[in-house]
Amino acid sequence: MNLEVIVFILYLLCMLGIGVYFFIKDRKGGEKTFFLGDRKMGAWVGALSAGASDMSAWVLMGLPTSVYAFGLGKIWIPVGLVAGYTASWLIEAPRLRRFSIVSGDAITIPQYLSNRFLAKSKALQVICAVVFLLAYTVYAASSIKACGTLFHKVIGMDPMTAMYLAVFIIVGYTFMGGFSAVCWTDFFQGLLILGAMLLAPVFAFLMMDFLGEAIEASDPYWNPAADWHDIVSGLAWGLGYFGMPHIIIRFMSIKSQKTLKVSAWIGIAWTVLILIFAVLIGIVGRLNFGIDDDMEKNELVFVQMVRSLFPALFSGVLLSAVLAASMSTADSQLLSASSSLASDVYKPIVRRNRASDRELMWVGRLVVLAVAVVALVIAANPNSGSIMGLVENAWGLFGAAFGPAILLSLFWRKFNFAGAVAGIVVGAAVDICWLVFLKQTGIYEILPGFAAGAVAAFVASKLAGTPSEDVLKLYDDAVAYVDIYAYED
Repeated sequence: MNLEVIVFILYLLCMLGIGVYFFIKDRKGGEKTFFLGDRKMGAWVGALSAGASDMSAWVLMGLPTSVYAFGLGKIWIPVGLVAGYTASWLIEAPRLRRFSIVSGDAITIPQYLSNRFLAKSKALQVICAVVFLLAYTVYAASSIKACGTLFHKVIGMDPMTAMYLAVFIIVGYTFMGGFSAVCWTDFFQGLLILGAMLLAPVFAFLMMDFLGEAIEASDPYWNPAADWHDIVSGLAWGLGYFGMPHIIIRFMSIKSQKTLKVSAWIGIAWTVLILIFAVLIGIVGRLNFGIDDDMEKNELVFVQMVRSLFPALFSGVLLSAVLAASMSTADSQLLSASSSLASDVYKPIVRRNRASDRELMWVGRLVVLAVAVVALVIAANPNSGSIMGLVENAWGLFGAAFGPAILLSLFWRKFNFAGAVAGIVVGAAVDICWLVFLKQTGIYEILPGFAAGAVAAFVASKLAGTPSEDVLKLYDDAVAYVDIYAYED
């Protein structure tokens, strides 16, 4: 246990060190530096940062435990995620990067949506900011809760103390280093997550006693099509990628269209491997340990597997992957919420575009702190739900609210401001109402929310009429845009 603690401490100090480095390096930078890294992310950093910001602690704790407890019916979640993630990189990413540059060099998703329609109204930015705050506090709470569970189960630390420590570290390097620090910490964390998820199930499988915990071939556990609700809801997870701000913002930050193509294949390959190993951890955990109520309740299959197989030094390194998964998502969420409030509300509405870059950076840092505190309060509530449940709720809200609006803005020339507002509001409202009143149907709320948002966006655009010639020209310019780095090696 002492060796595990030492490894944890060294890991956390390294993450803080990255924040300090970029705080010093970018101290003279402005709003674009803090929130988008000056659009200078390379292929590997951009790809693994997008992946690591996506795959939070739920992929190490929540998803394997779902497979462990409920069987192969849960594999439709990774199938849906792979399909959605691949489509977002290959279809959405190239256009979003070009459109965001042509749309006033937008550095946030709300800013992009407003600039895309040359809107003078700030309504869209305010609506986006409200959805961001609601979803990101819930999402970040899942990561903070995972850190508390990990420290409590591994070293006996009080869960609340562990959550305070996690928030301090995450806020520390995000507060200081901004987007560059977040991307580089995510890059290293992505490598660590992949290594841990590869080693754990392989070693567990090789050392497994098949005679002890065999499951009959006829057991429903092995049937992936036992319940059509699992299939539909699992595949619907893939829709979330089209509207996940902290992931698709990476598309906007990559240096060039050529670099983006390389990033796409790196990111897709990383995600496919991660999700395959997550499923294997659940299956091998079930075969190794049988059903254990505590393991299921606290989502500890991966933690138990690592601690039972490896000596303390190696288990400390591998369990740091849970910290990496938690922190790599929480930092991205905090920064996205921060950029939305600072750049899309404070700058144009509160300060009426009179705020300096330095002022916006400090406002963004204070928002990071505020959102982290609210997320901590949610995570500390014993009735807040499981790690997987918190992620599921936030994921559904983002996908339903922003997915249809962003896709239509990129691929429909006559899409307009009214359609974007209607799509976001209706998508978010239907998602929340379905969660509250119709969850018992067994259908994941993102599916009706996404469908309702798409229909509302289409109908409102048709009713509002054709956009102005300037908006149509902006669309045409974005489609034809070739960046200056397009042909660089």
